[in-house]
Amino acid sequence: MRFAISTTVSAQGNCCEFGIGRGLTGRFFSRPLSAFYTERILAESVYSSLNNHSDPIAVLRTHTCGELRREHAGQTVTLCGWVNSYREQGKELVFVDMRDRYGKTQVVFTSDDDTKMDSVARKLRREDVIKVVGEVAYRGDGLVNPKLITGDIEIRVQELTVLSKSKTPPFEIEGGELPNEELRLKYRFVDLRRPELQKSIILRHQLVQAVRSFFNDREFLEIETPMLGRSTPEGARDYLVPSRVHPGSFYALPQSPQIYKQILMVAGFDRYYQIARCFRDEDLRADRQPEFTQIDVEMAFVERDDILSTIDGLIAHVMKKVRGVDIQIPLPRYTY
Repeated sequence: MRFAISTTVSAQGNCCEFGIGRGLTGRFFSRPLSAFYTERILAESVYSSLNNHSDPIAVLRTHTCGELRREHAGQTVTLCGWVNSYREQGKELVFVDMRDRYGKTQVVFTSDDDTKMDSVARKLRREDVIKVVGEVAYRGDGLVNPKLITGDIEIRVQELTVLSKSKTPPFEIEGGELPNEELRLKYRFVDLRRPELQKSIILRHQLVQAVRSFFNDREFLEIETPMLGRSTPEGARDYLVPSRVHPGSFYALPQSPQIYKQILMVAGFDRYYQIARCFRDEDLRADRQPEFTQIDVEMAFVERDDILSTIDGLIAHVMKKVRGVDIQIPLPRYTY
């Protein structure tokens, strides 16, 4: 997953438009909008786990599948998740790796367990959704799995509930060759379980939160603008939505919030931003798609360097918050 960031400043230097976007297919776009143009590409995503948190929401589970560590040994916990893998070791043991978006945890069923539970456990298959209650146990020296963040421990199951049985998945969630895109889109709910896509979505969430915190700290207002409006001249054709109340008339989906944010400037909202959804009816190419999201920014009573310094600070803030990377500012700038 890659993001393209573009900054444009008007020739008069008194307003700014800033865009960041990503195609549905994983391609990036960038689009120069006026005289001055700068582009920076954020590096490939890395997954930042949201574990070790105190969940204030009452849920079925006490912990996530990526949360438990050796210090939790001896505690009785409840986990919910998907069966990622399943294996039997003779008649005595059944091992299941449970998965959620936080990670994986190995759970163990033994022949000493309740006979009915043991029978159900042996019928578990990949992508079944289960809830287990059990005791956290240290695996022991030499048995730790360094490939898992929870590799020091396992759950010795005392109770098992099958929340949902799964049909045979149309393709492997992990490992194996990916099927064609058409099949993946048909079973999008399965495709979205893949760690690569979950990391990308989590990265996007973290990026947007970092953007909001940066602008909020600088007294910008996040203002939502309308989706349905009058068609205005833009760089592409509009998507039209017929009006039921006024037959023969149409709304146009916004190609950008351009008119609305200019109204906001004139109205006195001198610092505005929005995570804006935009729609452009144009031929698909490597850097074009029908809909995209951009970070839309407008400022009043500023000079060109004020705008560029603000965007420099934004990029540095986002890279530090999302990637833990310090970058040197000011960023390199084109002289034309």
